[in-house]
Amino acid sequence: VQLQASGGGLVQSGGSLRLSCAASGFDFDDFTIGWFRQAPGKEREGVSCIRERDGSSTYADSVKGRFTISRDNAKNAVYLQMNMLKPEDTAAYYCAADQGYRLKTRAYQYDYWGQGTLVTVSS
Repeated sequence: VQLQASGGGLVQSGGSLRLSCAASGFDFDDFTIGWFRQAPGKEREGVSCIRERDGSSTYADSVKGRFTISRDNAKNAVYLQMNMLKPEDTAAYYCAADQGYRLKTRAYQYDYWGQGTLVTVSS
């Protein structure tokens, strides 16, 4: 199982970024994919996750209405569209995968992780 996150960068407050997670080495439809973030000195927190089988998703309260998770099963990819970014969204963002159909929001529930992509939001 391999996951590759990309799309991070520096953006001003109120701006947008789109993160991508490219997955390979497993049957995409049988997995749940999650996005997590970790700011310096803080614990890794769940941002959003999506069930590949039917596209069901969930979001952390802090990003509801601003972030949208989506998938392209043909490309084995998951995206995180982040709008109205705030300085407190600054963190390293990671995508993770776990086999099964439950929507999982905790880092310990995921077995496979990609490297992080850094998002910096300036005020």
